[in-house]
Amino acid sequence: MHSHLSFENPPALPHEVVAETLERALRDRSAEGEAANVLVGTALNDDEAEFVEHWCVQVGTRAVSGSPLLGLAGLCLGHTARRFGRLGDEALVLVESLAARAQADPTDVDGRALDGYDDVRSFLHLW
Repeated sequence: MHSHLSFENPPALPHEVVAETLERALRDRSAEGEAANVLVGTALNDDEAEFVEHWCVQVGTRAVSGSPLLGLAGLCLGHTARRFGRLGDEALVLVESLAARAQADPTDVDGRALDGYDDVRSFLHLW
């Protein structure tokens, strides 16, 4: 008997849960796995663009070098650009910076930041 694995995108969670989970992961790397699901669910499903962008920027600027959350923050900024059609100046600078770091040293920021940067350029028609 074959079992089929299925993947479902994580849901958007209440803002207070998102903030608490992400803050915890920024202080304690052992919480990064849960934080990753929360950030992805927020980027893909939360309807408040400013909230989504705020947390992508917080994670992308505060996570430590080598954290998988850095590349994920860049990717999620790409999702945010796709969904809402805009990003603020701070987010634009960050997504470009994360991509440059990923290209220079994938052990610092993983390649998902490059995918996010490509999405931002594509959906916002920049650079």
